[in-house]
Amino acid sequence: MKKFEVYKNIRKQAVIFGLPISLFAVMMICIVASLLVIIFSFSFAMIIGILIFNAALYVALTRITNNPQLFQMSKVFPKIISNKKNSGFEYGQD
Repeated sequence: MKKFEVYKNIRKQAVIFGLPISLFAVMMICIVASLLVIIFSFSFAMIIGILIFNAALYVALTRITNNPQLFQMSKVFPKIISNKKNSGFEYGQD
């Protein structure tokens, strides 16, 4: 008889249209906002510009998803990990 594990962290790897759920939410907010702009503007150039913006945003978000190191500015772990209280005094090296 087969045993199946309970997979509790299924939302961590869930993707919609190739984007994680948080980035998909950002994309949907931009699409709804751009639809509001399209409804209240009567310019054909504005409509084309919004379509190009949404396409570029989708491409950028998929690139960020595939290569998350692009925006990592700092190191993941600090040099020293300690549970001592910080006294505020810094001692120079001799």
